[in-house]
Amino acid sequence: MTSAPSEGAITLHRNDLPDNVTFTGSVAVDTETMGLNPHRDRLCLVQLSAGDGTAHLVQIIPTSLGGKGYDCPNLKRVLADPSITKIMHFARFDVAILQHALGITVSPVVCTKIAARLVRTFTDRHGLAALCRDMLGVELSKQQQTSDWGAKELKPEQLAYAASDVLYLHALWDKMSALLDREGRRELAQACYDFLPARARLDLLGYEDPDIFSHRA
Repeated sequence: MTSAPSEGAITLHRNDLPDNVTFTGSVAVDTETMGLNPHRDRLCLVQLSAGDGTAHLVQIIPTSLGGKGYDCPNLKRVLADPSITKIMHFARFDVAILQHALGITVSPVVCTKIAARLVRTFTDRHGLAALCRDMLGVELSKQQQTSDWGAKELKPEQLAYAASDVLYLHALWDKMSALLDREGRRELAQACYDFLPARARLDLLGYEDPDIFSHRA
């Protein structure tokens, strides 16, 4: 097994991406929040990687802690750029929190979790750690998943965990993309990805439960 990346692969930026950090083609994206309710829980960190072994972590610091809050034009520009494909895992949540917090439309998007559910029907193991282990031989630690991401100073262990969630997404997407082609489900996956910004808006409006696609009365 390959271990998670070292701290040397991580660059932390406070409040926004610097002007000299740009992405073309595709970028792996993940988020850390105070919880799983976009209306209640604030966005704390956005992780990005070009698939080059480096993770750029943008810490969103609220004005009450001396930061700029959601005033992050460079980050917004990357996430909303229609020429850059955003690679995510469980994009439904990440797209929702980014659209709600930053006031942008995040598109186009591909999601490795949706791909896994479409092509790995022989298992119910679709989490990022399981997929990285099974398909890339990479062991990810999830110890910091439920730590306090709202702290003004994040611990090195938190940064390493956050970085690991994007550093392998390009490689994982390559594997998933090949499986979508093999199983003839590329077109279906793309339809799901195209719908993600609207699905996120439905979730934000409260249509997660009851789901408007459900037959339940």
